[in-house]
Amino acid sequence: MREIVHLQIGAAGNNIGTKFWEVVSDEHGICPDGHWHGESDLQLQRLNVYYNSVRGHRFVPRAILIDLEPGTLDHVRSSPFGQLFYPDNFVFGRESAGNNWAKGHYTEGAELCDVILDITRKEAESCDCMQGFQLVHSIGGGTGSGLGCLLLEKIKEEYPDRIISTFTIIPSPKVSDMVVEPYNAVLSFDYLMNNTDETYIIDNEALFDICYRTLKLTAPSYEDMNHLISAVMSGVTTCFRFPGQLNADLRKIMTNMVPFPRLHFFMPGFVPLTARSTVAYRSLTVPELVHQMFDAKNMMCACDPRKGRYLTAASIFRGRMSTREVDEQMFNIQNKNSSYFIEWIPNNIKSAICDIPPRGLKMCATFIGNTTAIQELFKRIGDSFTAMFRRKAYLHWYTGEGMEEMQFADAEVNMRDLISEYQQYENAAVEEVDLDNDDDSL
Repeated sequence: MREIVHLQIGAAGNNIGTKFWEVVSDEHGICPDGHWHGESDLQLQRLNVYYNSVRGHRFVPRAILIDLEPGTLDHVRSSPFGQLFYPDNFVFGRESAGNNWAKGHYTEGAELCDVILDITRKEAESCDCMQGFQLVHSIGGGTGSGLGCLLLEKIKEEYPDRIISTFTIIPSPKVSDMVVEPYNAVLSFDYLMNNTDETYIIDNEALFDICYRTLKLTAPSYEDMNHLISAVMSGVTTCFRFPGQLNADLRKIMTNMVPFPRLHFFMPGFVPLTARSTVAYRSLTVPELVHQMFDAKNMMCACDPRKGRYLTAASIFRGRMSTREVDEQMFNIQNKNSSYFIEWIPNNIKSAICDIPPRGLKMCATFIGNTTAIQELFKRIGDSFTAMFRRKAYLHWYTGEGMEEMQFADAEVNMRDLISEYQQYENAAVEEVDLDNDDDSL
């Protein structure tokens, strides 16, 4: 099986990434000291996708941990799984990016870039046959967005034939505490459009709503939200890590999910999500999972898929279940809701099944949707950006680091283009239906 190199950038990226490694290590039976104490050979079968094996049967994550200030990485090092990572793969600067995209991209971040690329190159060269890169970052702050985009550009330049997949946390006015988030996000989307092959958009606002409404947590913390994100990441990567009845790698997901190269922004979801108090009252069955999976309340993006149409979708089921039942349920939901699926892409739902469920669940499913409704989210960020940019608010912080005003204008235009591209394909479907109706009347 082909290897993946994992990078986690900035405070959010490192907190989420570390949680992801805890979950994955637990699923594969790897202890915090890197030794395997699993129960089944299936756990070892594809371990080399994410881990390097070293002397003494020790497994080390193929991960690079990056931040512009040492604080977060010190916290990771002192965490229970801190000793799992290779010490040379911790890269940090002396000063934070101060929530400034330009600092992460042009000044502080650019100084670290060569060191990070050297470590990335070393990890990539030690692979037998690398399938691509996986990057975890947030685009509301300065490091994950500015330095993250710089690295994406450099990696794409150096490895143009490898897949780049990102888990991108986008800002939300409900959860955030920073006024310049729309600037950082729009400047980042400009790079994500051109330098990544698949981007899983995870929205803080949606995570907050899931914790509050579905899981009935009165005061959701970042820990709770990170737990949800790690569940999705674990689900999305299941097919790379375990043998199953139907399989996928980064390239297969991309081929099935991306009909047009710029429209590679996915909306993930995870089921079952139930409050502790109601677990005893619900049965876990395939129909129940499929029903929950397409429910807008379980999506990790704060936009309603009913307001757009699905270009493509993928579902990854885990646990012992009948392939036939899964196929039937997916076929039924597509038939019942055919108006929400683009009709000019036939068979646009892909299902994969893995026999091994996560700890504590009998079965679960992860959903990945490529829907035109995600333009709502881009509009929300774009409108906040325009409101500030029209008055040139806070621009001096960015131009002071060597940026030009023109870059902001270009990023805004590209964002508008992306929104209209989504709209174009949504309308294409409507026009086609109208034409069919005209034919009938004739």
